[in-house]
Parts: sequence; structure tokens; C-alpha cells
Amino acid sequence: MEQRKLGKSGLKVFALGLGCMGMSQSYGQGNEEESISTLHRAVELGVTLFDTADGYGLGANELLIGRGLKPYREKVTIATKFGIVHSKDGQLTGVNGKPEYVKQACEASLKRLGIETIDLYYAHRVDPNTPIEETVGAMSRLIEEGKVRFLGLSEASGNSLGCASAVHPITALQSEYSLWTRDIEKEILPVCRELGISVVPFSPLGRGFLSGQIRDARIFAAGDFRRNNPRFEKENLRKNLSFLKKIEDIAAEKECTTAQLALAWVVAQGKDIVPIPGTKKRKYLEENVAALEIELTLEDLARINEAAPIGVAAGDRYNAEMMKAVNK
Repeated sequence: MEQRKLGKSGLKVFALGLGCMGMSQSYGQGNEEESISTLHRAVELGVTLFDTADGYGLGANELLIGRGLKPYREKVTIATKFGIVHSKDGQLTGVNGKPEYVKQACEASLKRLGIETIDLYYAHRVDPNTPIEETVGAMSRLIEEGKVRFLGLSEASGNSLGCASAVHPITALQSEYSLWTRDIEKEILPVCRELGISVVPFSPLGRGFLSGQIRDARIFAAGDFRRNNPRFEKENLRKNLSFLKKIEDIAAEKECTTAQLALAWVVAQGKDIVPIPGTKKRKYLEENVAALEIELTLEDLARINEAAPIGVAAGDRYNAEMMKAVNK
């Protein structure tokens, strides 16, 4: 089973991680029993990197991950995030990267997860009102206290990565990266490689779109955030389906699912990339892990790149309010 090193840390993880957000929010009703079974099956398949955040389900996801992975604590790498602040009813209220909040958030996450040390701790977003150097400085003190092992940033710009790295080594950048979101290739990915920072792509299957199973946004259940995501709006979805057809044709030739091809493409972008496709069902977890067996030739990669070039997707990847929180 292929292991990949995260940044310069020496921390090694399976080439594919598991994003756990959907077990508690954003993608319709969850099922705790199936989610726990999915976590256990992931460990059986060799998955070692599990990703959560304090804001997922207003803390419920960390509680779930803590319970589900407790029997395997010594075998797994647990990553969580802080900084996105919500109201009690779940509405986004802002980003907080102030030093005093960093410590407070970490203590709360440790308690919910039921662990003594967080393996990889991310700032979920860059606080526009707090210098990134101050946020990362506070995060580095958590390492000195033994509460965190390695540091990461999420949705950070190249400039923020540089400023953060000057304070303390950054092990990983978590950012959206897939065949319909290739923006990081322009500036951010080169900066990461220059600084020795690994990339942990979330939504490598385009929030399910790259599975080829979404033809109409009306299929989304109540509470599924994709109902209000610009890329799934009727006209944008129609345009996006036109480029997806080319990907589906290549997948058919490779005798794999469209989702597996899309995931294999992300994995093939470099040994410094560890995608974390999210799922709450064993069926899709197993399909995702099987994507690691797909070999893409240079010709395959060229055809895929031509079918889905940078900027191919119609519509922003978040609504206007959430786009404001993306560091630029």
C-alpha cells in the first residue's frame, strides 16, 4: 500500500485519506452506525489520514470521529481544523485566527476527539483581521505544549503560505482540487512545492459531480448545501455536464467508474498530494480506494487535461458569502 510523506515532517500516510464532514453535515441526513462502519472499513483498507473540523456539525463530527477511531488511535493520523465560527443555529458568522482563540479551539477539539494530541492541526481559513504570523505563532506554541504535532493551513493564498512558513514549518495545505477546480495549479501549487508543503485536496470528486451521477440538482435532499451551490444551478450544471461527458468516455475506455478516473487523476498529480474524498458509506469508500489501482499513461493524462482544462467549470465553487472567506 502506497504511503506518502506530508511536507518535510516525516509524517507518512496512505496515499488516500478520508474526508469526514459529510457524516455530520452538508450532504443530507447522516447515519451514525454506517459512518462508524465506514471509519472502521477505512482502517481495514489501509487508510490512515482522517479529516474533520470543529465546525462540522458544530462539533458533532469530532465527537463521531473520536468514538469511531478510538480503537485504532495508534494506527491513524487525525487531522482537524479551527477558525470558521458559527452561530448556535449553524450559520457562518466569521473567521477567527486570534492567538487566544487558537488555544481555546484546540482544547475544545482535543476534548471532543478524546485524544491527547492532534496529529495535523489546520487553520480552516485565514483570518483577514489577524496577521497569519500571529495565528501560526499561536499554533506553534501548541506543538511546544504537546497538544499538536504538525501544522497546516486551509484555503490559503501563496503569500499567506510564505508568511506562515517563515514562522513555523507548514506541513500541508488543504484546498479544493479536482478536475473542475484546478485553480491552485496557477500559483498555489508551485509555492507549496517551493516551500516543501504537501497538498491535501478536499472535494477531489467535485462534491459528487465527477461521479457522473448528478444530472439534476433537484435530487439533493433538504439540507444538502449543493442545492444552493452555483455550480449546480440549472444553466451552470448543463454546461458542466457537457465537459463531463468527455471524462465519462475516457473512464469507459479504462473500464473504471468516472469517479475513479477523476480520483486517479488527482493522485497522479504528484507524490506530494494526498486527496481526502469524503463519504459516509462503505460502498463509495471501497470504490474510492480501488481508484489507486488505476494506472494512467501520459497519453491518458493529456486527454484528461484537454477535456477538463483549468477554468472549465461554470459557476463559482461557493456562494458569494462563503467565497468571501477564501484567502486571496
